[in-house]
Amino acid sequence: MPILKLLIITAVGAFLALQRFNILSMSARKHLNAIIYFVLCPALACSILTKTITFRSLVMLWFMPLNILMTYIVGIALGWLLMKITKVPSDMHGLVLGCCAAGNQGNMFLVIVPAICKESGSLFGAVDVCNEKGMAYASLSLAIGNIYLWTFVYNIIRISSGRIFNVNKVDDCTVDPVSAIEIDLDNHSTGPMVTAEVVSETNDSGNNECTLPGGRAKVPEQKQVVKILRTIVEKLNLKAILSPATMGSIIGITIGIVPPFQKMFVGNNAPLRVVEDSASMLGAAAIPTLTLLLGANLLNGLKRSGMKLSIIVGIITVRYIALPIVGVAIVTAATHFGIIHHDPLYQFVLLLQFALPPAVSISTITQLFGANEAECSIVMLATYTCASFALTLWSTFFMWFVL
Repeated sequence: MPILKLLIITAVGAFLALQRFNILSMSARKHLNAIIYFVLCPALACSILTKTITFRSLVMLWFMPLNILMTYIVGIALGWLLMKITKVPSDMHGLVLGCCAAGNQGNMFLVIVPAICKESGSLFGAVDVCNEKGMAYASLSLAIGNIYLWTFVYNIIRISSGRIFNVNKVDDCTVDPVSAIEIDLDNHSTGPMVTAEVVSETNDSGNNECTLPGGRAKVPEQKQVVKILRTIVEKLNLKAILSPATMGSIIGITIGIVPPFQKMFVGNNAPLRVVEDSASMLGAAAIPTLTLLLGANLLNGLKRSGMKLSIIVGIITVRYIALPIVGVAIVTAATHFGIIHHDPLYQFVLLLQFALPPAVSISTITQLFGANEAECSIVMLATYTCASFALTLWSTFFMWFVL
Protein backbone atom coordinates (compact mmCIF):
# COMPACT_ATOMS: atom_id res chain seq x y z
CA MET A 1 0.00 0.00 0.00
CA PRO A 2 2.74 2.56 0.79
CA ILE A 3 4.49 1.81 -2.50
CA LEU A 4 1.17 1.97 -4.36
CA LYS A 5 0.57 5.44 -2.91
CA LEU A 6 3.95 6.60 -4.17
CA LEU A 7 3.27 5.17 -7.63
CA ILE A 8 -0.12 6.94 -7.86
CA ILE A 9 1.35 10.35 -6.95
CA THR A 10 4.27 9.74 -9.31
CA ALA A 11 1.84 8.92 -12.13
CA VAL A 12 -0.05 12.17 -11.45
CA GLY A 13 3.25 14.09 -11.73
CA ALA A 14 4.04 12.43 -15.06
CA PHE A 15 0.49 13.17 -16.27
CA LEU A 16 0.86 16.87 -15.39
CA ALA A 17 4.14 17.05 -17.31
CA LEU A 18 2.71 15.68 -20.56
CA GLN A 19 3.09 18.11 -23.44
CA ARG A 20 -0.66 18.08 -23.96
CA PHE A 21 -1.21 19.71 -20.54
CA ASN A 22 2.27 21.16 -19.85
CA ILE A 23 1.42 22.10 -16.26
CA LEU A 24 4.78 20.87 -14.97
CA SER A 25 6.82 22.20 -17.86
CA MET A 26 10.61 22.37 -17.78
CA SER A 27 10.65 25.94 -16.45
CA ALA A 28 7.94 25.13 -13.90
CA ARG A 29 9.94 22.13 -12.68
CA LYS A 30 13.06 24.24 -12.21
CA HIS A 31 11.16 26.82 -10.13
CA LEU A 32 9.47 24.05 -8.14
CA ASN A 33 12.83 22.39 -7.63
CA ALA A 34 14.19 25.62 -6.13
CA ILE A 35 11.21 25.87 -3.75
CA ILE A 36 11.73 22.28 -2.62
CA TYR A 37 15.47 22.83 -2.15
CA PHE A 38 15.32 26.13 -0.27
CA VAL A 39 11.98 25.94 1.59
CA LEU A 40 10.06 22.67 1.74
CA CYS A 41 12.82 20.14 2.54
CA PRO A 42 14.43 22.27 5.29
CA ALA A 43 11.00 22.88 6.83
CA LEU A 44 10.17 19.17 6.69
CA ALA A 45 13.44 18.08 8.31
CA CYS A 46 13.27 20.76 11.01
CA SER A 47 9.60 20.25 11.94
CA ILE A 48 9.81 16.45 12.19
CA LEU A 49 13.08 16.36 14.12
CA THR A 50 11.95 18.93 16.71
CA LYS A 51 8.98 16.72 17.62
CA THR A 52 10.50 13.25 17.41
CA ILE A 53 14.18 13.44 18.35
CA THR A 54 15.35 13.79 21.96
CA PHE A 55 18.79 13.38 23.48
CA ARG A 56 17.80 9.94 24.81
CA SER A 57 16.51 8.71 21.44
CA LEU A 58 19.56 10.12 19.68
CA VAL A 59 21.84 8.11 21.98
CA MET A 60 19.79 4.95 21.44
CA LEU A 61 19.86 5.39 17.66
CA TRP A 62 23.61 6.02 17.39
CA PHE A 63 24.07 3.07 15.03
CA MET A 64 21.80 4.53 12.32
CA PRO A 65 24.30 7.17 11.07
CA LEU A 66 26.93 4.43 10.87
CA ASN A 67 24.50 2.14 9.05
CA ILE A 68 23.69 4.80 6.44
CA LEU A 69 27.41 5.50 6.06
CA MET A 70 27.91 1.79 5.35
CA THR A 71 25.31 1.98 2.56
CA TYR A 72 27.38 4.76 0.98
CA ILE A 73 30.72 2.99 1.39
CA VAL A 74 29.45 -0.33 0.03
CA GLY A 75 27.49 1.46 -2.73
CA ILE A 76 30.55 3.42 -3.87
CA ALA A 77 32.68 0.24 -3.86
CA LEU A 78 30.08 -1.64 -5.91
CA GLY A 79 29.64 1.36 -8.21
CA TRP A 80 33.40 1.47 -8.83
CA LEU A 81 33.32 -2.24 -9.67
CA LEU A 82 30.37 -1.61 -12.01
CA MET A 83 32.30 1.15 -13.80
CA LYS A 84 35.22 -1.20 -14.39
CA ILE A 85 32.99 -3.97 -15.74
CA THR A 86 30.76 -1.85 -17.99
CA LYS A 87 33.44 0.73 -18.93
CA VAL A 88 31.33 3.73 -17.97
CA PRO A 89 32.33 6.97 -19.79
CA SER A 90 34.37 9.28 -17.57
CA ASP A 91 31.77 12.06 -17.60
CA MET A 92 29.20 9.66 -16.07
CA HIS A 93 31.36 8.37 -13.21
CA GLY A 94 29.79 10.73 -10.70
CA LEU A 95 26.24 9.84 -11.70
CA VAL A 96 26.86 6.08 -11.47
CA LEU A 97 28.65 6.33 -8.12
CA GLY A 98 25.95 8.63 -6.75
CA CYS A 99 23.08 6.37 -7.83
CA CYS A 100 24.80 3.30 -6.37
CA ALA A 101 25.67 5.02 -3.07
CA ALA A 102 22.77 7.31 -2.16
CA GLY A 103 19.38 5.79 -1.41
CA ASN A 104 16.13 7.66 -0.88
CA GLN A 105 16.56 7.90 2.89
CA GLY A 106 14.07 10.73 3.30
CA ASN A 107 10.58 10.89 1.84
CA MET A 108 10.45 7.15 1.13
CA PHE A 109 10.57 6.31 4.85
CA LEU A 110 8.20 9.13 5.74
CA VAL A 111 5.60 7.47 3.50
CA ILE A 112 6.33 3.78 4.06
CA VAL A 113 6.79 3.64 7.85
CA PRO A 114 3.57 5.43 8.90
CA ALA A 115 1.58 3.44 6.35
CA ILE A 116 2.95 0.16 7.72
CA CYS A 117 2.10 1.19 11.28
CA LYS A 118 -1.48 2.13 10.30
CA GLU A 119 -2.15 -1.15 8.51
CA SER A 120 -4.71 -3.30 10.30
CA GLY A 121 -3.00 -6.05 12.24
CA SER A 122 0.38 -4.31 12.05
CA LEU A 123 3.28 -6.57 12.97
CA PHE A 124 5.01 -3.77 14.89
CA GLY A 125 2.50 -3.29 17.71
CA ALA A 126 0.02 -0.55 18.61
CA VAL A 127 -0.50 2.11 15.96
CA ASP A 128 0.37 5.10 18.19
CA VAL A 129 3.55 3.56 19.59
CA CYS A 130 4.64 2.25 16.20
CA ASN A 131 3.97 5.59 14.52
CA GLU A 132 5.84 7.58 17.17
CA LYS A 133 8.91 5.35 17.03
CA GLY A 134 8.71 5.02 13.26
CA MET A 135 8.63 8.78 12.69
CA ALA A 136 11.67 9.18 14.96
CA TYR A 137 13.54 6.58 12.90
CA ALA A 138 12.37 8.09 9.59
CA SER A 139 13.21 11.67 10.57
CA LEU A 140 16.72 10.77 11.74
CA SER A 141 17.23 8.81 8.52
CA LEU A 142 16.10 11.90 6.59
CA ALA A 143 18.53 14.15 8.48
CA ILE A 144 21.57 11.88 8.20
CA GLY A 145 20.74 11.06 4.59
CA ASN A 146 20.65 14.78 3.71
CA ILE A 147 24.03 15.40 5.33
CA TYR A 148 25.71 12.45 3.60
CA LEU A 149 24.08 13.18 0.24
CA TRP A 150 25.18 16.80 0.07
CA THR A 151 28.59 16.02 1.53
CA PHE A 152 29.60 13.03 -0.58
CA VAL A 153 27.40 12.66 -3.66
CA TYR A 154 27.23 16.38 -4.42
CA ASN A 155 31.01 16.66 -4.54
CA ILE A 156 31.46 13.37 -6.40
CA ILE A 157 29.15 14.58 -9.18
CA ARG A 158 30.64 18.08 -9.04
CA ILE A 159 34.19 16.84 -9.51
CA SER A 160 33.17 14.27 -12.13
CA SER A 161 31.27 16.80 -14.22
CA GLY A 162 33.87 19.54 -13.87
CA ARG A 163 37.25 17.83 -14.00
CA ILE A 164 39.44 18.37 -17.06
CA PHE A 165 42.39 16.22 -17.95
CA ASN A 166 44.47 17.50 -20.83
CA VAL A 167 47.64 15.46 -21.18
CA ASN A 168 50.39 17.25 -23.09
CA LYS A 169 53.39 15.23 -24.13
CA VAL A 170 56.65 17.02 -24.80
CA ASP A 171 59.72 14.92 -25.48
CA ASP A 172 58.26 11.89 -23.67
CA CYS A 173 57.46 14.00 -20.62
CA THR A 174 53.81 14.05 -19.55
CA VAL A 175 52.20 16.89 -17.62
CA ASP A 176 48.77 16.58 -16.02
CA PRO A 177 47.35 20.11 -16.05
CA VAL A 178 45.16 19.82 -12.99
CA SER A 179 46.19 22.53 -10.58
CA ALA A 180 42.89 24.32 -10.11
CA ILE A 181 39.30 23.13 -10.16
CA GLU A 182 37.00 26.11 -9.77
CA ILE A 183 33.25 25.73 -9.92
CA ASP A 184 31.03 28.73 -9.30
CA LEU A 185 27.71 27.70 -7.83
CA ASP A 186 27.00 30.88 -5.89
CA ASN A 187 24.07 31.55 -8.17
CA HIS A 188 23.27 27.82 -8.59
CA SER A 189 23.85 28.16 -12.30
CA THR A 190 23.22 25.17 -14.52
CA GLY A 191 26.54 25.63 -16.32
CA PRO A 192 29.37 25.53 -13.77
CA MET A 193 32.53 27.36 -14.71
CA VAL A 194 35.53 25.06 -14.79
CA THR A 195 39.10 26.19 -15.25
CA ALA A 196 42.34 24.30 -15.27
CA GLU A 197 45.92 25.50 -15.32
CA VAL A 198 49.09 23.67 -16.14
CA VAL A 199 51.06 22.57 -13.12
CA SER A 200 54.66 23.73 -13.40
CA GLU A 201 57.44 24.19 -10.91
CA THR A 202 61.13 24.97 -11.16
CA ASN A 203 63.37 21.94 -11.07
CA ASP A 204 65.57 22.59 -8.07
CA SER A 205 66.32 19.04 -6.96
CA GLY A 206 67.05 17.55 -10.38
CA ASN A 207 65.92 14.12 -9.21
CA ASN A 208 64.24 12.10 -11.97
CA GLU A 209 62.36 15.09 -13.42
CA CYS A 210 62.01 15.86 -17.12
CA THR A 211 62.92 19.41 -18.09
CA LEU A 212 60.54 21.14 -20.48
CA PRO A 213 61.42 23.91 -22.96
CA GLY A 214 61.77 27.28 -21.23
CA GLY A 215 63.40 25.85 -18.12
CA ARG A 216 60.21 24.46 -16.58
CA ALA A 217 60.26 21.05 -14.93
CA LYS A 218 57.63 18.40 -14.59
CA VAL A 219 56.34 18.07 -11.06
CA PRO A 220 57.01 14.60 -9.62
CA GLU A 221 53.98 12.32 -9.71
CA GLN A 222 53.71 12.16 -5.93
CA LYS A 223 53.68 15.95 -5.65
CA GLN A 224 51.03 16.16 -8.37
CA VAL A 225 48.75 13.75 -6.48
CA VAL A 226 49.19 15.73 -3.25
CA LYS A 227 48.55 18.98 -5.09
CA ILE A 228 45.36 17.62 -6.72
CA LEU A 229 44.05 16.27 -3.41
CA ARG A 230 44.80 19.57 -1.68
CA THR A 231 43.00 21.45 -4.44
CA ILE A 232 39.93 19.20 -4.17
CA VAL A 233 39.79 19.68 -0.40
CA GLU A 234 40.21 23.44 -0.73
CA LYS A 235 37.53 23.62 -3.38
CA LEU A 236 34.90 21.58 -1.49
CA ASN A 237 31.76 23.66 -1.65
CA LEU A 238 30.80 24.27 1.98
CA LYS A 239 27.62 25.98 0.83
CA ALA A 240 26.49 22.68 -0.66
CA ILE A 241 27.59 20.63 2.34
CA LEU A 242 25.64 23.01 4.58
CA SER A 243 22.66 22.89 2.24
CA PRO A 244 19.27 24.25 3.39
CA ALA A 245 18.04 20.70 4.12
CA THR A 246 21.18 19.98 6.17
CA MET A 247 20.80 23.23 8.09
CA GLY A 248 17.14 22.43 8.73
CA SER A 249 18.16 19.02 10.07
CA ILE A 250 20.81 20.52 12.35
CA ILE A 251 18.35 23.12 13.70
CA GLY A 252 15.69 20.46 14.25
CA ILE A 253 18.07 18.13 16.12
CA THR A 254 19.35 21.04 18.24
CA ILE A 255 15.83 22.07 19.26
CA GLY A 256 14.89 18.44 19.94
CA ILE A 257 17.83 17.53 22.19
CA VAL A 258 17.99 20.83 24.15
CA PRO A 259 15.01 20.87 26.58
CA PRO A 260 14.75 24.70 26.93
CA PHE A 261 14.55 25.06 23.15
CA GLN A 262 11.99 22.28 22.88
CA LYS A 263 9.81 23.96 25.51
CA MET A 264 9.98 27.20 23.51
CA PHE A 265 8.94 25.72 20.16
CA VAL A 266 7.13 22.40 20.73
CA GLY A 267 3.82 21.81 22.54
CA ASN A 268 0.49 23.55 22.99
CA ASN A 269 1.90 25.86 25.68
CA ALA A 270 5.13 26.75 23.84
CA PRO A 271 5.46 30.53 23.38
CA LEU A 272 6.93 30.12 19.86
CA ARG A 273 4.77 27.18 18.78
CA VAL A 274 3.51 29.23 15.82
CA VAL A 275 7.00 28.96 14.29
CA GLU A 276 6.98 25.17 14.57
CA ASP A 277 3.40 25.00 13.26
CA SER A 278 4.35 27.09 10.24
CA ALA A 279 7.34 24.86 9.52
CA SER A 280 5.09 21.80 9.82
CA MET A 281 2.63 23.24 7.30
CA LEU A 282 5.42 23.90 4.81
CA GLY A 283 7.07 20.53 5.47
CA ALA A 284 3.81 18.66 4.89
CA ALA A 285 3.92 19.84 1.27
CA ALA A 286 7.43 18.50 0.67
CA ILE A 287 6.67 14.78 0.21
CA PRO A 288 3.80 15.06 -2.31
CA THR A 289 5.61 17.86 -4.16
CA LEU A 290 8.84 15.85 -4.38
CA THR A 291 6.90 12.83 -5.61
CA LEU A 292 5.02 14.86 -8.24
CA LEU A 293 8.31 16.32 -9.42
CA LEU A 294 9.82 12.84 -9.58
CA GLY A 295 6.99 11.70 -11.85
CA ALA A 296 7.44 14.73 -14.09
CA ASN A 297 11.21 14.17 -14.34
CA LEU A 298 10.75 10.49 -15.14
CA LEU A 299 9.25 11.46 -18.49
CA ASN A 300 12.73 12.53 -19.57
CA GLY A 301 13.76 8.92 -19.10
CA LEU A 302 11.62 7.96 -22.09
CA LYS A 303 13.86 10.00 -24.37
CA ARG A 304 16.61 8.33 -26.31
CA SER A 305 20.10 8.48 -24.94
CA GLY A 306 23.48 6.94 -25.60
CA MET A 307 23.47 5.36 -22.15
CA LYS A 308 24.27 1.64 -22.31
CA LEU A 309 21.69 -0.83 -21.05
CA SER A 310 24.40 -2.65 -19.09
CA ILE A 311 24.94 0.43 -16.90
CA ILE A 312 21.23 0.65 -16.03
CA VAL A 313 21.04 -3.08 -15.30
CA GLY A 314 24.19 -2.79 -13.20
CA ILE A 315 22.77 0.03 -11.05
CA ILE A 316 19.53 -1.92 -10.54
CA THR A 317 21.56 -5.00 -9.55
CA VAL A 318 23.63 -3.00 -7.07
CA ARG A 319 20.66 -1.28 -5.46
CA TYR A 320 18.16 -4.16 -5.32
CA ILE A 321 20.31 -7.30 -5.04
CA ALA A 322 23.87 -6.66 -3.83
CA LEU A 323 23.22 -3.88 -1.30
CA PRO A 324 20.27 -5.57 0.48
CA ILE A 325 22.27 -8.80 0.85
CA VAL A 326 25.16 -6.86 2.37
CA GLY A 327 22.67 -5.03 4.59
CA VAL A 328 21.29 -8.29 5.98
CA ALA A 329 24.83 -9.37 6.87
CA ILE A 330 25.67 -6.05 8.58
CA VAL A 331 22.46 -5.77 10.61
CA THR A 332 22.59 -9.47 11.58
CA ALA A 333 26.16 -9.06 12.82
CA ALA A 334 25.27 -5.87 14.73
CA THR A 335 22.33 -7.61 16.39
CA HIS A 336 24.36 -10.71 17.24
CA PHE A 337 27.06 -8.69 19.01
CA GLY A 338 24.51 -6.53 20.85
CA ILE A 339 25.43 -3.32 19.05
CA ILE A 340 21.80 -2.42 18.35
CA HIS A 341 18.85 -2.89 20.69
CA HIS A 342 16.24 -5.51 19.89
CA ASP A 343 13.43 -3.49 18.32
CA PRO A 344 11.89 -5.15 15.23
CA LEU A 345 10.80 -1.81 13.73
CA TYR A 346 14.27 -0.30 14.22
CA GLN A 347 15.93 -3.33 12.63
CA PHE A 348 13.41 -3.22 9.78
CA VAL A 349 14.33 0.41 9.06
CA LEU A 350 18.06 -0.37 9.18
CA LEU A 351 17.59 -3.22 6.71
CA LEU A 352 15.37 -1.20 4.38
CA GLN A 353 18.02 1.52 4.17
CA PHE A 354 20.03 -0.88 2.00
CA ALA A 355 17.16 -1.63 -0.42
CA LEU A 356 15.97 1.85 -1.43
CA PRO A 357 15.98 3.37 -4.94
CA PRO A 358 18.44 6.22 -5.65
CA ALA A 359 17.85 9.54 -3.89
CA VAL A 360 15.58 11.92 -5.77
CA SER A 361 17.97 14.78 -4.91
CA ILE A 362 20.51 13.32 -7.37
CA SER A 363 18.27 14.75 -10.10
CA THR A 364 18.47 18.12 -8.36
CA ILE A 365 22.28 17.93 -8.27
CA THR A 366 22.56 17.03 -11.97
CA GLN A 367 20.25 19.94 -12.81
CA LEU A 368 22.42 22.32 -10.76
CA PHE A 369 25.44 21.30 -12.84
CA GLY A 370 23.61 20.82 -16.15
CA ALA A 371 25.37 17.47 -16.52
CA ASN A 372 23.90 14.02 -17.34
CA GLU A 373 20.31 15.18 -16.77
CA ALA A 374 18.88 12.88 -19.45
CA GLU A 375 20.93 9.92 -18.23
CA CYS A 376 19.85 10.58 -14.65
CA SER A 377 16.18 10.60 -15.72
CA ILE A 378 16.66 7.24 -17.44
CA VAL A 379 18.24 5.74 -14.32
CA MET A 380 15.47 7.14 -12.12
CA LEU A 381 12.75 5.80 -14.43
CA ALA A 382 14.29 2.32 -14.47
CA THR A 383 15.07 2.11 -10.74
CA TYR A 384 11.74 3.50 -9.54
CA THR A 385 9.85 1.22 -11.91
CA CYS A 386 11.70 -1.75 -10.43
CA ALA A 387 11.21 -0.37 -6.91
CA SER A 388 7.52 -1.27 -6.95
CA PHE A 389 8.51 -4.94 -7.12
CA ALA A 390 11.87 -4.93 -5.32
CA LEU A 391 10.71 -2.89 -2.32
CA THR A 392 7.62 -5.02 -1.89
CA LEU A 393 9.64 -8.25 -1.92
CA TRP A 394 12.42 -6.96 0.35
CA SER A 395 9.93 -5.35 2.78
CA THR A 396 8.11 -8.67 3.08
CA PHE A 397 11.36 -10.55 3.64
CA PHE A 398 12.64 -8.00 6.19
CA MET A 399 9.40 -8.19 8.19
CA TRP A 400 9.69 -11.97 8.31
CA PHE A 401 13.40 -11.69 9.17
CA VAL A 402 13.08 -9.35 12.18
CA LEU A 403 9.94 -10.92 13.72
